[in-house]
Amino acid sequence: MVGTPIGNLEDITIRALKVLENVQLIAAEDTRTTKKLLSRYKIDTPVTSFHEHTKLKKSNLLIEQLMEKDIALVSDAGMPTVSDPGQELIFKAIQKGISVIPIPGPSAVLTALVVSGLLNDGFLFIGFLPRKGARRKDILVHILKEEKSIIIFEALHRLLKTLNDLNNLFGNRKIAICREMTKIHEEIFRGSLTDAIDHFVKPRGEFTLVIDGYKNYEIEEFYEESNLIKLAKIFRVNKYSSKEAIPLLLQFIPVSRKKAYDAWIKSKNV
Repeated sequence: MVGTPIGNLEDITIRALKVLENVQLIAAEDTRTTKKLLSRYKIDTPVTSFHEHTKLKKSNLLIEQLMEKDIALVSDAGMPTVSDPGQELIFKAIQKGISVIPIPGPSAVLTALVVSGLLNDGFLFIGFLPRKGARRKDILVHILKEEKSIIIFEALHRLLKTLNDLNNLFGNRKIAICREMTKIHEEIFRGSLTDAIDHFVKPRGEFTLVIDGYKNYEIEEFYEESNLIKLAKIFRVNKYSSKEAIPLLLQFIPVSRKKAYDAWIKSKNV
């Protein structure tokens, strides 16, 4: 099980390259993506496809081949089997007494978590939410009061729906959204859910969401408004304009722009 880069092709370990070069076959989620990586490092090991639509049929064939040769399992990015196909193959290999060896590499989950600023004594990884229906709602309700940070993967065409669903159910929590991590257009957004909805009007790329763990947000919002007004007053006394002060308020206390503006107006009478 070989970890591959989540974007930047330089984020691969020396050990991973040695394994990919020395195995007799590479089972890849997308052969086109894997061949780009292999071409970069001049590795000519044969590659076979192993994805969501072929995993049941292909896993039996790969198990037969594993009796005679070494095979590397890779996904498009990161560690295989994390929200990617491969678990069936791993289970069957273990049952057959075949050695399953991890070759650690990049992880979108941990990469997003450590830059989010929202690590709350552990985390809960959800992967991709169901697209719709009762199962989706059940999962969201189940994690509503999870105190650990919650990590979700999301596709660009479902990002706004997920952000709106989270905002409607969770309230205006803090969130970090990591887009195109380690790639040219990498972006780390930190703020509230309402700010995220305003920011990602036309989302592009791949997204990893880190949602703040549950707190008593009713109490927190009371103190949040109070602190906003106090901070706004400091900026007002120091002759900041509203155009200067409101972006600074949003940096210090992640709320919606409307809340920041309301605090600015209220600070005039404090």
